[in-house]
Amino acid sequence: MSKGFFNVPIPKNEPVKSYAPGSEERESVLSQYKIYYNSQIDIPLYINGEEVRTGNTVTISPPHDHKHAIGKYHLADKKHVEDSIRTALHARRNWADLPWEQRAAIFLKAADLLAGPYRAKINASTMIAQSKTVHQAEIDAACELIDFLRFNVKFMSDIYNDQPISSDGLWNRVEHRPLEGFIYAITPFNFTSIAGNLPTSAAMMGNVVVWKPSDSQVYSAKVLMDVFREAGIPAGVINMVYGDPVMITDTLLSSPDFAGIHYTGSTHVFQELWKKIGQNIYTYKTYPKIVGETGGKDFVISHPTANSQQVATAISRGGFEFQGQKCSAASRIYLPESKAQEIIDLVKKDIDTMKIGAPDDTSNFLGAVIHERAFDNIASYIDAVAYDDNAEIVAGGKYDKTKGYFVEPTLILVKDPKYTTMCTEIFGPIVTIYIYKDNEWDDMLDLANNTSSYALTGAIFAQDRYVINEATKRLQDNAGNFYINDKPTGAVVGQQPFGGARLSGTNDKAGSILNLIRWVSPRLIKETFAAPKDYRYPFLDT
Repeated sequence: MSKGFFNVPIPKNEPVKSYAPGSEERESVLSQYKIYYNSQIDIPLYINGEEVRTGNTVTISPPHDHKHAIGKYHLADKKHVEDSIRTALHARRNWADLPWEQRAAIFLKAADLLAGPYRAKINASTMIAQSKTVHQAEIDAACELIDFLRFNVKFMSDIYNDQPISSDGLWNRVEHRPLEGFIYAITPFNFTSIAGNLPTSAAMMGNVVVWKPSDSQVYSAKVLMDVFREAGIPAGVINMVYGDPVMITDTLLSSPDFAGIHYTGSTHVFQELWKKIGQNIYTYKTYPKIVGETGGKDFVISHPTANSQQVATAISRGGFEFQGQKCSAASRIYLPESKAQEIIDLVKKDIDTMKIGAPDDTSNFLGAVIHERAFDNIASYIDAVAYDDNAEIVAGGKYDKTKGYFVEPTLILVKDPKYTTMCTEIFGPIVTIYIYKDNEWDDMLDLANNTSSYALTGAIFAQDRYVINEATKRLQDNAGNFYINDKPTGAVVGQQPFGGARLSGTNDKAGSILNLIRWVSPRLIKETFAAPKDYRYPFLDT
């Protein structure tokens, strides 16, 4: 029982380390990377706090060195998934009753572990198994996840502190109960921070979780489980399983105790999950919460008044960092005729200096795309340009999977604003440019708004404030995160809550109180101190 009203530590965004030559953090992370590269890790399932090894394993290899094995992970069968449900529900009894400040302390400790002794481990594991540069790993696996944990504790306390007013003679109060059942967390390969946030944000609010990370992110997910266990998350609160995604999903969604899903991944899979939940709706004890962030086809629109160098840098960083494997990546670009060539030349100059290779060489700006299936898909779009008169490759365009799944940063120029690469999410280092006449600015806003069924991120560049105001209003439905004179990537927890609408998801804004409030079910308690003893109201008097 709580015996005080507790103020949580005021969260601040974790400083991003530079990893400059000669720095302690650079030496530490490269040393840890070498250890992982020369070791063989054996990753179990985690069910009820126990490590479960099934003997049915999959080999893990770095995307940038796919012939080199760094370990294996074990696959679950249906019984393991059923065990994870049972143990989660058993753990819920004590976890839901634990005072909120005790839960908060666990996740604050997890943040400090990531900021300290686990920083090199979480970054190195993300570099080696997800092919992120040290900078991309640092801003994701370390800093963003640390921010999620610390800011979410503050958001949790704000939710509990928000109470109704009370009239004379009574006391109104609201408690925010965890959902009745378990949460299913499905996380992607591209952000270790998302992989950590989706299960922990729900667990922080008193829920229990069955977590299925991406097959391509199991390595860093294992490091996260090490952190969670050392931080003191009780057995059964977060269970981690991997294996056949259809079997796992069907097993979890068929349970009457399924209470919600926290998802980041492809649009098609999310739609299929929603469909299955609908088909099973008569099975559940409660209407499940459905929270998802999916794809994007994110735009940059440059006005003639924009600074060309700023636009070019936004394209280079926003489109090619982490090989374009961000749902927020800049991938469709609209440039005015008067400045298009200048901006294209600046981007080409950037591309000419971008090195590609393994992340332990810190001079590399790009690593490999995540796996062969992604590589082949990206290559197919590059190959198709050669057969289309409406498109041409103006920079990059080469690819090679001999050693790793490497694709050059590629710039495509199109005549048709509805060309395939302007409309389809590719999830690779491909940026497509369409040039418009300067006097067609109004038409460009309509075109950008109507080209894609996604609405995740977008950016406009202009120096004219009337133009900025107009674009901000006209594109209000086209991006859940809208950027003015900045690239459309890099949302920071506590500063830019992240999420999109349309087919980009439910826009429940990770990194804000809006997400955490989805994982509770409020109960109003009204206590009257002197209850009436007569049913008659004064108006009945004659």
